[in-house]
Amino acid sequence: MTDDARTRGLDRMQEVYGWRPPEIDSAHFATTVDHLFADIWTRPGLSDRDRRLLLIGALTAQGRMETIEIQLQGALHNTEFTEEQLREIALFLCHYVGWPNGTRLDAAISTVTQRLSADGEPRMRRLK
Repeated sequence: MTDDARTRGLDRMQEVYGWRPPEIDSAHFATTVDHLFADIWTRPGLSDRDRRLLLIGALTAQGRMETIEIQLQGALHNTEFTEEQLREIALFLCHYVGWPNGTRLDAAISTVTQRLSADGEPRMRRLK
């Protein structure tokens, strides 16, 4: 790890999720920050919205709802998708990844939008 990769990775995580993670002394954290965010999330060719959409689809297909909320919150925070668009994604995915997984995504959208609403953030934001 270089300090430059760590800084770039942490800065990119801040951009993608709207918060900076606490640093953890582990190989997993180092690989996530120094490689995934410093190198992969900064590559040209896909927008953050594109990457987020791919992640939402992949995580929903795998039933990884404990992880999906991070992506949903980031998507709303960065105004990449509105709540209405996220619900359309959930309905669309029901037909390709199974109704239970798509329904769990829709429930996760409700959880995140309610939490953001309670924190004073609008439930629906206009896209940039």
